[in-house]
Amino acid sequence: MQTTLPRVTRRAPSGPAAVSLSVSRSGEERRRPRRVVGSWLLHLPLILGGALMLFPFYWMLTTALKGLEEASAFPPTLWPTVWMWDNFGRAWQAAPFGRYLLNTVVVATGQTASVLVTGSLAAYAFARIPFPGKNLLFICFLGTMMIPVEVLLVPDFIILKNLGWYDTYLALIVPWMTSVFAIFLLRQFFLSIPDELWDAAQIDGCGRFGFLWRVAVPMARPGLITVGLLTFHGAWNALLWPLIVTGSPNMRLLQVGLAAFQSDARVQYHLWMAAATLTMAPMLAIFLFAQRYFIDAASRSGLKG
Repeated sequence: MQTTLPRVTRRAPSGPAAVSLSVSRSGEERRRPRRVVGSWLLHLPLILGGALMLFPFYWMLTTALKGLEEASAFPPTLWPTVWMWDNFGRAWQAAPFGRYLLNTVVVATGQTASVLVTGSLAAYAFARIPFPGKNLLFICFLGTMMIPVEVLLVPDFIILKNLGWYDTYLALIVPWMTSVFAIFLLRQFFLSIPDELWDAAQIDGCGRFGFLWRVAVPMARPGLITVGLLTFHGAWNALLWPLIVTGSPNMRLLQVGLAAFQSDARVQYHLWMAAATLTMAPMLAIFLFAQRYFIDAASRSGLKG
């Protein structure tokens, strides 16, 4: 035997409650256009700034797809009249681009791996291991960041020349095997690790190195990825130091190799921009893939320290 439940109907509020509800709705409707206008006023400068930042990339890509005459014409055209897709193939064949790419990958990978290892060890020591003069030594480390790189070019070159490392991978990798910025950033992450985890690890018989690789390093993964990407990016775009310590075409990096697209008579602008696009594309793809780690590292690195 089924029982039928009585239907409950909601009545619209009446009296003072209805007046209050209508007043709140009308006030919200009046504020809505103001919010829309305020949102546009806030986002319009951001949109204009983003367009301004993207314009050089747009100009590089469109110039890479033009012919030589159109790329050198004045006033310039904002859009290619004839799409020259074969410029990328011609730019790749105009110089030993494969060798440049191999050298750059080897140097960037070597520098990144070295910075991650040395930076992790030094940052963990400054953050978690007590020893005399730790803060003073860390301040001295930070003080080296104020020394311009150009001041050290001549003495570093003389040292490498005397060691016989000129025009070798050692000259491109060894001077950049550590980074004070990497030590500083990773130290902030290691400082944010609770002391209770270290106490628990000691109870389980874990030592300093075990705690570093099993606990500290996994918790500092956003910082490690950020340091790795910044180091790889710096090595990928390096120009001045590789130009000084290398002499043969077989040891050129990508940025140095871009000079091969210049001639004594005339600059090949369209091929130059095509080569620049090929050089920039891998780093742009890596950055778009890992940009969330940059945000995570920036938000967490200032928690303590």
